[in-house]
Amino acid sequence: MEKSTAGLGAFEKNLTWWVLIAMVLGTVLGQFFPSFFTWLSGLEWGRVNLPIAILIWAMIFPMMLQIDFSSLGEVRKHPKGLWLTLVVNWLIKPFSMAFFAWLFFEKLYGAYMEPDKLGEYLAGAILLGAAPCTAMVFVWSYLTRGDANYTLVQVAVNDLVLLVAFVPIVGLLLGVANISIPFDTLLASVLLFVVVPLVAGWLTHRWAVKKKGEAWLRNSLLPAFKPLTTWALLATLVLLFAFQGQFLIEKPMLILLIAIPLTLQTYFIFFAAWFAGRFLKLPHAICAPAALIGASNFFELAVAVAIALFGLESPAALVTVVGVLTEVPLMLSLVAFANRQRY
Repeated sequence: MEKSTAGLGAFEKNLTWWVLIAMVLGTVLGQFFPSFFTWLSGLEWGRVNLPIAILIWAMIFPMMLQIDFSSLGEVRKHPKGLWLTLVVNWLIKPFSMAFFAWLFFEKLYGAYMEPDKLGEYLAGAILLGAAPCTAMVFVWSYLTRGDANYTLVQVAVNDLVLLVAFVPIVGLLLGVANISIPFDTLLASVLLFVVVPLVAGWLTHRWAVKKKGEAWLRNSLLPAFKPLTTWALLATLVLLFAFQGQFLIEKPMLILLIAIPLTLQTYFIFFAAWFAGRFLKLPHAICAPAALIGASNFFELAVAVAIALFGLESPAALVTVVGVLTEVPLMLSLVAFANRQRY
């Protein structure tokens, strides 16, 4: 793992520890300053928590800034890699997540959980499964020495598909789970957390390249935004755990129960994509990122939509938060596997 982390900053190298520190800090602060965080959680507009929204934009915008849609032509070199990503992310992943969530939350955990809340646990898992990774995948790709340009293409195409497929897939699966959702809120969340930062990133990218050049964008502008992304991620985790802190302290076993189906889903999707990529004879630099994109989640969007639809203190929001916790160590283990299996 040491070789794979060479050249990364302290945050990327110790991502798991930073997440755990943010979790503990948020939980402690929530216990010592409950009235402040209650007030903070009440700052909403259209059922979207404003502090969380600002932090999520801060995380997403720098990632969107990296996307150059003119690089989509690169896909012609290895089209099978893109098709693999699309099939896994949109035809398998949402439905396998829904299956694991139904199997565990309804069938295996049903007797131990509040019956009227089971639907929201399912919803949280479905929101995670319907949003393939967009931001952190650049880190996972770098750790496995993936093809940076091709990863950019995969992310760009997934973002375009996300704009049109996320709402129908979530609506279908939540409808099957007998959960009614306000589609206007769901659409507004996608608009706020995907469309707006995507357009802003694209326009800023074009302006920077035109006025300053590609080298300035890569060497000056993007590095300048990197600390903002880091601190926004940590601050988001602190806030989420401050809001959920009491619940986490009272029911730690519930966190473990939620983590089990999410863990199984992560490994299932990764190995499905990994072995399919090997079968298709994809180069390691394309196969590894393709498998990692499917295994990880666009948790910023999932958390935002869960909060918007069901509230900050809902089981759905809790599932997406547990998704953040489990994702980082699980993805690091899969990065290590991909590096050991380099071919």
